[in-house]
Amino acid sequence: MADGRDWSLPRNRQTATEQLDALVREHRFTIAVVFPVVGAVTLLASGEGLLPPPLAFNPLFVLFGTLVMRLPLLAGVAPLLDRKATLALATLTLYSYAIELVGVRTGWPYGEFAYGVDLGPMLLGEVPLGLPVFFFPLVLNAYLLVLLLLGDRAGTTPLRLVATLATVILVDLVLDPGAVAIGFWVYESGGFYGVPWSNYLGWLLSGAVAVLCFDLGFDRAGLRRRLAAREFMLDDLVSFVLLWGGINLFYGNLLPIALAALLGAGLLKTERFDFDLSETRLGRAVRR
Repeated sequence: MADGRDWSLPRNRQTATEQLDALVREHRFTIAVVFPVVGAVTLLASGEGLLPPPLAFNPLFVLFGTLVMRLPLLAGVAPLLDRKATLALATLTLYSYAIELVGVRTGWPYGEFAYGVDLGPMLLGEVPLGLPVFFFPLVLNAYLLVLLLLGDRAGTTPLRLVATLATVILVDLVLDPGAVAIGFWVYESGGFYGVPWSNYLGWLLSGAVAVLCFDLGFDRAGLRRRLAAREFMLDDLVSFVLLWGGINLFYGNLLPIALAALLGAGLLKTERFDFDLSETRLGRAVRR
């Protein structure tokens, strides 16, 4: 290959991990910045009726873009997926599907809502099959951000869990108003930019379950080591702020914009995003 790297199929898990790390580093700016900006523009164009039906809210495009933006997080946690962590993820997967089905059918605990667009293949025709891809990273990113911001204080379990849950709710206070604005899902009534307050009570429940699963399933010391060694590990949260902060900005949702800025300030405080663009594939292409 031109860059001197061996991109043949990995022979083992360690090789696969190293190749994924290298891929994310090589394309870090594209993944963390370009993809969410393009995603925001595409979703806004879809929501405003500027794209034809084959392209507007295309579920494969939505799922593909989401998976790409998840790559930094996946690369960071992949080596830590032992039996205990995998069991926690499997348990949380079953829970997330079950609570979402209950929510769609009964309105509990999030409030009466319906999906306005297809977000990929639907389980039983009602819940996106890719729900874990959409939901898990929101919680895990919040957990990792709290570990970084609290430092040694994150060793205090009540503080760690409460701070993570509060961050998860903060994330949803940015996500849901933007998602409602572009028509991802629709609530029968709403008190916060079209979103009922019951939705956030539901997120308290689901968020608490998810936070506990991650806290019990993952080796916290291992996560800290990976965070220290993989500066890109929270880039997925950067993508989230750009994507949903941008959508809320377009619709003038002032409080969600301010909360997205707060998340951005927390990310900046971790001092992990001063990477040199000239060392990325995009930067080298521009210099040619």
